[in-house]
Amino acid sequence: MPRSVNSVASRARRKKILKQTRGYFLARANVWTVAKNTYEKGLTYAYRDRKAKKRSFRSLWIQRINAAVRQYGLTYSKFIGKLPANNIELNRKVLADLAMNHPQAFEAIVKSLK
Repeated sequence: MPRSVNSVASRARRKKILKQTRGYFLARANVWTVAKNTYEKGLTYAYRDRKAKKRSFRSLWIQRINAAVRQYGLTYSKFIGKLPANNIELNRKVLADLAMNHPQAFEAIVKSLK
């Protein structure tokens, strides 16, 4: 009995990957093995960088809070330490946004801690 190969499915699978790699440089866009390797590596980077994005944003928020708090004679660590003691349950993302876009509200928070 002859060997049966499902060329329709194989072609569809390849076309799906090649469509995803459209716009890549040279062989990465149109040579199947190179495109497949590049695509899989890209998925690995995407997974890794979704985690790294969270880390980098948290560090950005900390820097913004630290810069804003120092204007009022506090340091970041002392400010964050006093928040739960005064029953203020705002996360770093909200605090950084207040420091950047609503300085009066942020100042009110800092003064309530002193």
